[in-house]
Amino acid sequence: MSATSERIIIKGGKPMDGRIRINGAKNSAVALLAAVALTEGSVLLENLPQISDVECMADILQAIGFHLSVEGPGNYRFTAQDDPKSTTPDELAKRMRASYYFMGSLLGRLGESCVALPGGCDIGARPVDQHLKAFRAIGAEVVEDMEGGRISLKAQELKGATIFFDMNTVGATINAMLAACRAQGVTVLENAAREPEVIEVANFLNAMGARVRGAGTETIRIYGVKHLGGCTSTCIPDRIEAGTFMMAAAATKGVLTLVNVIPEHLDAVSAKLGEAGIRVTHGLDWLKVDAQETRPRGIMVKTLPYPGYPTDLQPQAMAFLCKAAGNSRIQETIYERRFGASEGLVAMGAKIRIDGNNAFIEGVESLTGCDVYATDLRCGASLLIAGLSADGETHLHNLHHIDRGYDRLVERLTELGMDLIRVTM
Repeated sequence: MSATSERIIIKGGKPMDGRIRINGAKNSAVALLAAVALTEGSVLLENLPQISDVECMADILQAIGFHLSVEGPGNYRFTAQDDPKSTTPDELAKRMRASYYFMGSLLGRLGESCVALPGGCDIGARPVDQHLKAFRAIGAEVVEDMEGGRISLKAQELKGATIFFDMNTVGATINAMLAACRAQGVTVLENAAREPEVIEVANFLNAMGARVRGAGTETIRIYGVKHLGGCTSTCIPDRIEAGTFMMAAAATKGVLTLVNVIPEHLDAVSAKLGEAGIRVTHGLDWLKVDAQETRPRGIMVKTLPYPGYPTDLQPQAMAFLCKAAGNSRIQETIYERRFGASEGLVAMGAKIRIDGNNAFIEGVESLTGCDVYATDLRCGASLLIAGLSADGETHLHNLHHIDRGYDRLVERLTELGMDLIRVTM
């Protein structure tokens, strides 16, 4: 089935109501799957989201020599056969950006790797220079084949080193951990990313026998070990999926309870909704959004590395703020092309002005459904939220973007009282 043959038809205007269980985290799952390449035993990953990015990473693992058995929905067991292949299949690696994690895991396991330059969403420059800087620091030779679209790494011996990242980067922090956990000596990562996904990967590596200390702080120490074995690990809840549903509930003036969440991972999102006048309450593993009572007011949103407001929830906030009273401003500090949703939102009647890395939003009373096109994963989520809150019928195209990060989205929204259907044209 082609990527352009399907659409979601949304009849907006209904308040969201109900309870939803949040799936395992996409951004953790793809990194955990790459880390599997380091094991010499058998690994069971539980609570993986059933999305196309996870399927692609699992396909890569099988292609390089791991046996997969599915032990239930979202529960994948991978067993090492012999040493894996050091080269990932180009056609799989190019489908998604997270395939670059195999650079670090295969380098750590084999002392070499060859991975196609990554694909994924076109949201601006996402260079791998900090990844390559880390690999060079621990002893790898880097060959960039720009014409062939591949990066090759090789090391006679990996040795611990101190690496200072020039920017906060989740990808490079995780990739450096993957490569260094089997290097000789101690590797120190300074200015490391603090995202929950980094902590999750460190915990997984430690469960396999690695010695990673300090994940969740700006300084991570990795004490190299010779072998990594098997373990069982459960993927953490997806804070981005949870935040998407929170924004959808707020945009539709609904009441929604989210279970299987870690509320502190969503503190920045809850705070911004609170500033806008939306009531958010929480317990140990649940959150409740109540947006029935009042029209939200305009606010300022600035994307920042964790624990700040996440860039992956910026387009969803834009959709929510289109109908807020007064003016809002969004400042995007992570990616320069993350305002792709604005074109579709304007077509629906939003008043948005883009100036560099700032989006200025003048709240309108209503949006009107029309044909809109997802240009990336989170843009698709933004336009879906807008369609749910709009008058009339919205047709959302380019669903392959949404399928990369959201599992059974139409079915789950239907259970919450939303009127939408996925159709093949």
